[in-house]
Amino acid sequence: MVDAELTRQRWSVVVPVKRLAEAKSRLAEFVGVRRADLALAVACDTVRAVAATPGVAAVFVVTEDATAAAAVERFGASVVTGEPGTGLNAALRYGARRARQVLPDAGVCALSADLPALRPDELARVLAAAAAHPTFFLADAHGVGTTLYGAAPRAVFAPAFEGWSRLRHREGGAVELDLEGVGTVRHDVDTPEDLRVAARLGVGPHTAALLASLGVAPVGG
Repeated sequence: MVDAELTRQRWSVVVPVKRLAEAKSRLAEFVGVRRADLALAVACDTVRAVAATPGVAAVFVVTEDATAAAAVERFGASVVTGEPGTGLNAALRYGARRARQVLPDAGVCALSADLPALRPDELARVLAAAAAHPTFFLADAHGVGTTLYGAAPRAVFAPAFEGWSRLRHREGGAVELDLEGVGTVRHDVDTPEDLRVAARLGVGPHTAALLASLGVAPVGG
């Protein structure tokens, strides 16, 4: 259980969702023509879990995809459109500016949209630990990338996602959160093996239904 004292800091969580037709290219051979459907299912399960997380005041989804926008709004997310189109980090900064306009006293956290097994209690533990630092990040399960980066209310929000982002965030002065038992916050999905690991952790209902419709659930069970 998360200590109530540690969840007093409220958070705006910014989730970037790319156009579904362009998403999950490395899973094309695994899911075929259902690639966009899988991307949508994963994003829905991610946003659904974030919205249910203690300490999260609002979820801002940055997307230009109308289908994704309509889907995540069902979970209470605010959709941010008009992003600059100059890459993931620019989109996250754009979303963070909107979040800070709406909730200036909340911290801002950028989270991967590719976390189909995400559990609210684990994300709450991460955010509780994050409250002690001006800027922070959580490395992905491979120890190379980043699934979560954030900043306190008045700290500079400078995400450096993609590629060797763990090293870039660390070199940028963000504190790496070293926590056990938060695997579902670390396991983003880019490859078939990633999806198998997420399935073993227990994916959310949208991803589970999509995999079942493909006749591949449970994956790697």
